[in-house]
Amino acid sequence: MSFGKPPNFTNFAVSAPDRGSFPLDHEGECKQFMTAYLKCLKSNKNDNGKCRHLTKEYLKCRMEHGLMEKDSWENLGLQGVEDGNTPSSETSSTTTSKPKNKHPVNQ
Repeated sequence: MSFGKPPNFTNFAVSAPDRGSFPLDHEGECKQFMTAYLKCLKSNKNDNGKCRHLTKEYLKCRMEHGLMEKDSWENLGLQGVEDGNTPSSETSSTTTSKPKNKHPVNQ
């Protein structure tokens, strides 16, 4: 009996996923980047051109954490996109954030 497979099917080889397929971020390692991108889309009426810097940051995070294969920005269509800052509560590409004082003075 074969229990679900054809009787003449003897060899089964595991292959890599197709390009564009990648594991889900179960640990939430890049969730902050995804959330910032989605907020940017919402605030810019789904105009993804205004959020491309966040796309690049999200893909960079995925590559650094092994959630996708490392690839050149040119192959990903992001070669002319400047790196943005890490996601914060401000998601619009036109807003700026004040630098935080890393060493507050004790009083």
